[in-house]
Amino acid sequence: MPNRPQPRFPEPNTEYFWEGCKEGELRYQVNDATGEVVFYPRMHDPKTGSRDLSWKVSKGEGTIYTFSVVRQNRMPNFIDLGAYSVAYIDLDEGFRIMSTIVGVDNPTEDISIGQRVRVEFEKQDEGEYPIPVFRPI
Repeated sequence: MPNRPQPRFPEPNTEYFWEGCKEGELRYQVNDATGEVVFYPRMHDPKTGSRDLSWKVSKGEGTIYTFSVVRQNRMPNFIDLGAYSVAYIDLDEGFRIMSTIVGVDNPTEDISIGQRVRVEFEKQDEGEYPIPVFRPI
């Protein structure tokens, strides 16, 4: 199993997100007054300042907006991965998340912009929080 970095400590505004990861849910917020999606988790809507936010659960499907393949790195948690992707994924609910694409043999050839993906939660060797990653559908 991998050992990707964990959140040092979930803050009050991110704890519900990370608890969702433990339960296999990708959670996001919505402004109650405007219906606008707020992501990443925060205490208030950055556009309006409203603190009236509700939590929702994404179905976890989206499209790759863009990606890059990392071939060299010096961070110990990532060395064993070899070449890996860093991708922005546009979720169907209207927010964008940065993650990685898993389940591909060759990230350079097997990942493409516009490709449909679905979230999975990768358990770690160390730490209590699974990390949301995405796999091609």
